Amino acid sequence: MIVTSRNLFDELPVERACALLSVSRSEYYRDRQPGVIAAGPTWEQQLREAIEAIVLEWPRYGYRRVAAQLQREGWLVNHKRVLRIMQAEGWLCRSRRRGVRTTDSAHGLGAYPNLLVNRGWQRLTAPNQAWVADLTYIRLARDFCYLAIILDAFSRRVVGWNLAKSLEGRFALAALEAALAERQPPPGWIHHSDRGVQYASSPYVARVLAAEGRLSMAGVGAPRENAQAESFMRTLKDEAVYLAEYATFQEAEQGIGPFIDEVYNQKRLHSALGYRPPSEFEELFAAGVLH
Repeated sequence: MIVTSRNLFDELPVERACALLSVSRSEYYRDRQPGVIAAGPTWEQQLREAIEAIVLEWPRYGYRRVAAQLQREGWLVNHKRVLRIMQAEGWLCRSRRRGVRTTDSAHGLGAYPNLLVNRGWQRLTAPNQAWVADLTYIRLARDFCYLAIILDAFSRRVVGWNLAKSLEGRFALAALEAALAERQPPPGWIHHSDRGVQYASSPYVARVLAAEGRLSMAGVGAPRENAQAESFMRTLKDEAVYLAEYATFQEAEQGIGPFIDEVYNQKRLHSALGYRPPSEFEELFAAGVLH
């Protein structure tokens, strides 16, 4: 059944239109999907193909993000239907977890109170009010390399990052310098991190203070107090590192940079942003569309 005279029913309540056409609500919505034709794949088949295309592009997307992407593409479908299809097709993924310690909080250097405690990040009203920082390891075939990132707590956009072969020297500071070169945070902005030695070191603290920032740190053994940065690192590993399994530092450079700048910031949907990518969220906020 195809609705051929859609304009006659556009102004009617759905219940009335269904009664006139002698169809169920599900049939009515199904046949109003864009691109449905009398012959060829059914709407359900087209939906499965659309889901498969998204899963192939985003292997680590859960069903809610897949549903959000479908809705952005014009599909009238909810996450429950998407979940059923992905379960039936075996398209739901499970993350792999690996751990290597990169944080040393027993360094005897200064520590700072958590300025974002008790969900203080939810009171942010614009980009560049608070940045969160973190670092992680990247497993290579015979070695490790390390990534430091600076994430805007309001938009979840990565504003600075640095990939290095060692945790030593200016490793974490280089990511901060990249962020400060990219953005101009207002006086009083917050730099939040764990209590790792890289963030408590004198050169790092001095650079934050020179940029008129305030230092904020999570408690010892309290990773949830830096949850936004931790969440990004899990996404990076699930959707880039574990899938690519970089053999060399050069391969990691070639994969991680584009993932951060072109995929995560520009394309990947973020549930906390209304299923929008960080760059789109910032653009809409700057245009006054979001309040």
